[in-house]
Amino acid sequence: MGRRKYSAPRRGSLAFRPRARARSMEPRVRNWPENGEEKLNLAGFAGFKAGVIHVLTVDDREKTPNYGKHLLNPCSVVVTPSLRIIGIRVYIGNQYGKRVLFDVYSRELPKGFPRESGNESDGEKVGGLESKLDTASSVMAIVAVSAEDAGLSQKKAYVFEIGVTGKDIRSKYEYLKNLLGREVRVNDVFHAGENVDVSAITRGKGIEGPITRFGVKRKQHKSRKSVRAVGTLGPISPAVVTYTVPRQGQRGFHQRTEYNKRIIMVSNVGANDAINPSGGFKHFGLVRGDYVVVKGSIPGVPKRLIKLRLPIRDYQKKIIEPKIIEVIVQ
Repeated sequence: MGRRKYSAPRRGSLAFRPRARARSMEPRVRNWPENGEEKLNLAGFAGFKAGVIHVLTVDDREKTPNYGKHLLNPCSVVVTPSLRIIGIRVYIGNQYGKRVLFDVYSRELPKGFPRESGNESDGEKVGGLESKLDTASSVMAIVAVSAEDAGLSQKKAYVFEIGVTGKDIRSKYEYLKNLLGREVRVNDVFHAGENVDVSAITRGKGIEGPITRFGVKRKQHKSRKSVRAVGTLGPISPAVVTYTVPRQGQRGFHQRTEYNKRIIMVSNVGANDAINPSGGFKHFGLVRGDYVVVKGSIPGVPKRLIKLRLPIRDYQKKIIEPKIIEVIVQ
């Protein structure tokens, strides 16, 4: 391995495995927080990434050197059109995992939303299925979000599941049953100052070598013919290359989740038109309707679907709405 005399630190994290392309451009949320809140509400929302702005706020973090001072925060804008509750899915669980107990779908859906076949408003059939709720383990909302509502050209709506907060299974089911076929806005779920988890598909960068993909150090120019390659793939015996050896392969287009991102603003373009830069956001255009401003960067490229979730690693003791001084767009 060149002129190295002693051991060297490992290059590249093994935490993100496999480093393969995501199966879909839509991120999949596998877990929803079980906070046991009595208030019934959706545990997440979805939107489309628009771009980056800067927001000047007053630092409200106590016991920090900058407390009470002005902070310039880079923030990401997520356009959040209304979610349409198109169905309810009830799961039953055992030692082998979960399986679907029954589904209930709405008939009253606008054009462009998928029409699922199921127990659609069939009173007698649904009434018989509701008697099985005592054996259910969880209730999920089947929602749809239209990209056209965000000003995008895609006509097909995204359909996925979202968890529901609350303690009782039956109360969750009744809550979703009253919302069946209706729309839910983002200000009904999230508020400024809250923390959320952000799931998205990162920007794809194609095939990369070990230098870029894992951060392996370049070799000395006289050591081998190759410079941007690892020094060795392993011992001569056993003659096998272990998975821990940095190799070339896919970089980017992975699903990633960032935890506890603070919401700076939850607003509507009709109430505040200063969110749009001149000519609109690059590669996205003008923001129309509801939007959320999240502190920091979020994965993905503009127009890509972003899923927001109540924090599963909640450490926030109190929610304080940020004091915004100025919104800076370029």
